Formats: sequence, structure tokens, C-alpha cells
Amino acid sequence: MFVARSIAADHKDLIHDVSYDFHGRRMATCSSDQSVKVWDKSENGEWHCTASWKTHSGSVWRVTWAHPEFGQVLASCSFDRTAAVWEEIVGESNDKQRGLSHWIKRTTLVDSRTSVTDVKFAPKHMGLMLTTCSADGVVRIYEAPDVMNLSQWSLQHEISCKLSCSCISWNPSSSRAHPPMFAVGSDDSNVTYGGKVQIYEYNENTRKYAKAETLVTVTDAVHDIAFAPNLGRSFHVLAIATKDVRIFKLVPMRKESTSTGPTKFEVQIVAQFDNHNSQVWRVSWNITSTLLASSGDDGCVRLWKANYMDNWKCTGILKGDGSPLTGSSGQPTAMSTMVGSSVQSSQNTLNGMSAGRYFFPPLDPPRAGSRYGHLLPPSSLIEHCDAEPIQPLPAALPHRLYSRALLPLPEAEGHAAYLRTSVNFALQSVVETFSIQKWILRGNFRLWSIKCQTMQMGFT
Repeated sequence: MFVARSIAADHKDLIHDVSYDFHGRRMATCSSDQSVKVWDKSENGEWHCTASWKTHSGSVWRVTWAHPEFGQVLASCSFDRTAAVWEEIVGESNDKQRGLSHWIKRTTLVDSRTSVTDVKFAPKHMGLMLTTCSADGVVRIYEAPDVMNLSQWSLQHEISCKLSCSCISWNPSSSRAHPPMFAVGSDDSNVTYGGKVQIYEYNENTRKYAKAETLVTVTDAVHDIAFAPNLGRSFHVLAIATKDVRIFKLVPMRKESTSTGPTKFEVQIVAQFDNHNSQVWRVSWNITSTLLASSGDDGCVRLWKANYMDNWKCTGILKGDGSPLTGSSGQPTAMSTMVGSSVQSSQNTLNGMSAGRYFFPPLDPPRAGSRYGHLLPPSSLIEHCDAEPIQPLPAALPHRLYSRALLPLPEAEGHAAYLRTSVNFALQSVVETFSIQKWILRGNFRLWSIKCQTMQMGFT
């Protein structure tokens, strides 16, 4: 069930990005009007603009939130060749400002000689680190030595990618078995030069980032890239937005005990969809990495999900006006879209054991009074709909992997923002919820409340 709402953004030019904070209760928008706006969600579910200010002297391409343990911190990047870090503080200097918050610029990063195309904070277990990528083909990693003083940032790494960079994504895994790793995409239009996606991994011996893998099959311009959240997997999953939607699996290969180089990966393409029939601009995962959203120039946001056999299909389509796109049967028209046989044949070769990787330990729903209780949606927003039937476990799966049969999780209401070419998932609670964004020009953007149902399984 999709419930569309409209918000007057009041940006005077194209909105390029929307970003949710960690809890999904705040969002930031940026635009070619050189401004950033911060929105807060009220108790009744309405979004209100609580701050708006000019941030750069050129179009602002991206805006992103730091983890809340570092405070209310934003980073933005722009065509003016700079990235900026902003912090929200509460005024206490006089009675007029007491209790009121405002945003101040903590620093401006000016190392790039060309447009800064993307900015991302590193996973919080790495500390307060900020990564930028630029059209000059250089990725720069900064660190704040003192998290209490955000005016001081030091350039730790400068990595040349040889190609114009358009987007960057950190691998969120905090496992000690996985060194820090990020992927960078290029929007270079020269299709004769393959490898538009490069993977870099941190080497403890050299204390530098080294190229671990290049996805040579990606030859078209890459607009967005996103690592899936890693909930204990031994491999990594990467989604790419180019002329179509692609999902790659990166399986680390066993390293020799004497090897000091970066990890080598077995690269598998697990899904490829051209349903948008146009350029795809954003891809984003939900918090459990079970659902992927993509948006493209066809004016639609499409939701993708894999079944227990690791076959991906489209489970929903949203049109630009906020309504679901349905066929004559009332179901999403791309519901039966599956990966081609050539892709399917390259997977599920582990004698039935691969299915167990995609089910996760039970999660308790938020309870009233708990730290997540305030994230529950108001009952007035909950809509009733027929849930997709749960497929039973195949008899061929080894029963020893599971302690009990599949059970449906309680349904949860997710909250979504939809703009023109951006997709972003917000963490609303510990159950599966999501938010979706897409750009528009000079107009309003829409919010959905999206009801979804997940499955859970215990492990022995």
C-alpha cells in the first residue's frame, strides 16, 4: 500500500539529492539554487523545514549525514570544487537564541581542482572520516582527529582513479575479517574504456588503499553505486545504477599466508534489469539488504527483491505521481521479471545451502517505552492490504540449518520520500522499513507510507 503526500520544497532550482539521518526522523535536501534545507518530522507525521541556508557558490550535488554519535553533522559537495562540513548547535548566547538551533560551517575542504561529485561519511566504527570524489578522478579521505573540534580535518589518503569519478560507496561491514573497503564509479561516457567501477581496500601493512578489483563488464556511465548492509555474510553485494540496474556479488578468495597484497574477489553478476528502459540514477538498499530500490528517467521507482533461491524480481513500481503502477491483474507489471537464465545458471551451486544466507535471526518489534518505541508510526497512518503469500521452504533445503520454520514478522509501516533521481532508505525501526527519493524540477516532492512484510528464521 502506497500513500502519497506532497511537500512544498520551495527550492528555486533542481533538487539533486535527499538524505535521511540515521533514525529517519530528519532529512536534508540540496539543490542547484546553492542551498541546503533541513526537514524535521513532527509527531503527526508531517515534515517541516527547520533550516535553510546558502552553502556553496555553485550547484550542490550531494548532502549526507554523519552518524548521530558524532552529533548533528552534515556534509555537502558542490560544483564550486569544494566540500563543506556543517554542525547544528543550540544557541545559548542570549535569551533570544536560547533553545533555538542553527547550522554553522565548521570547515571547507578545497583540495579538489574540479567539481566535487559525491561525499560520504565512512562507517562509524572507523571514526569520523569523510570521503569525497571529484571529476578530476581523485578520491580523498579526510579524518577529524578530535571529534569535539570539527574545524580541523586532515587529508589522510589521496587516491587517483584515472577516470572521472561520479559516486562513491563505503562497505558498511564492521567485521574484522573485512578490511575497510569502498567502491567508486565513473560517469565517463567513453564506452571503449571498461572498468567504470573500481574497488579499493585498505592494507594494514602499507597503511594505504590499494585497488582490489575492477568490474570490467561495466562499460557505461555509472550514476550511483551502493554496497548492501552486511549482516554477517562472508561476501559483499554491490548495486550499480548505469543504463540498467545491476547487482554484483564479491566473494573474497582465500589469501596465502604470505600474501601482503589486497584481497582478490570472485566477481559474480547476480541480477541485471533493464526495466527502466532509460538511464538509472539512484540505487539504495533497505537496512537488512533484502530490498533494493532504483529510480530512472522513466519516471518510476522500482523495488527489487530476491527469493530464497536468490532469484531477483520486481515487487513494486511507483509512478511519479505517487501511485503504484499496476497491470490488468492489479499486480505490478514487472512482478514476474526475473534474471536471465544465463545469470541464474551461475548461482545456487552450493547444493541447496545458499538459501540459508538470506534469512536472519529473529528481530523483536519495537515496544512502547523502548528506545525504538517512538519510531513506531501512528495508527492513523496504517493501511490494510493483502500481504504477498509466504513461500514455504523447499524440501530440498537441509533442515539442520534451521531451528524452526518460517514465521512472518509483524508488519511495519515505512515512511518514504520520493524525488526525481535519488533513492535513499531510512532506518525507521528495527524491522524492515524504507524511504525512497526521486528528483523533480522546482516543484513539490512526495512522501509514501509503505507497508511491507518480511520473513524471519532462527539459526541453530
